[in-house]
Amino acid sequence: MIVGIGADLIDIRRVEATLARFGARFVARCFTPVEQAKSERRAQRAASYAKRFAAKEACAKALGTGLRMGIAWREMGVVNLPGGQPTLELTGSALERLRSLTPPGHRAALHLTITDDHPWAQAFVVIEALPEPAQA
Repeated sequence: MIVGIGADLIDIRRVEATLARFGARFVARCFTPVEQAKSERRAQRAASYAKRFAAKEACAKALGTGLRMGIAWREMGVVNLPGGQPTLELTGSALERLRSLTPPGHRAALHLTITDDHPWAQAFVVIEALPEPAQA
């Protein structure tokens, strides 16, 4: 069952301007070390950060909180599965919120898609509650 859906659209030029103005301070405040390493390797650095920023906004919406109720930017991190598929890793208050949304006897699955087409970056997040397998 779906327990949360979120979407976000951001102008990459806005992220470019923020990177130019605040640089490392912005990056350290909003992005995990994994996200920073991934984005800093990219030729289109601002687009990479913009996609991850949009993913965090979409995740906060899917959690039903927005960026309130104690959820911080770095508690939602975009990570890639071995095949390259992006997903989200939650910690702290974001993980607590996810657990509170997940019905007993279920586990949460986070689905993420991110894309960019200059000047836009976009993300969609779906939180699904999957039944736990029966114990034998």
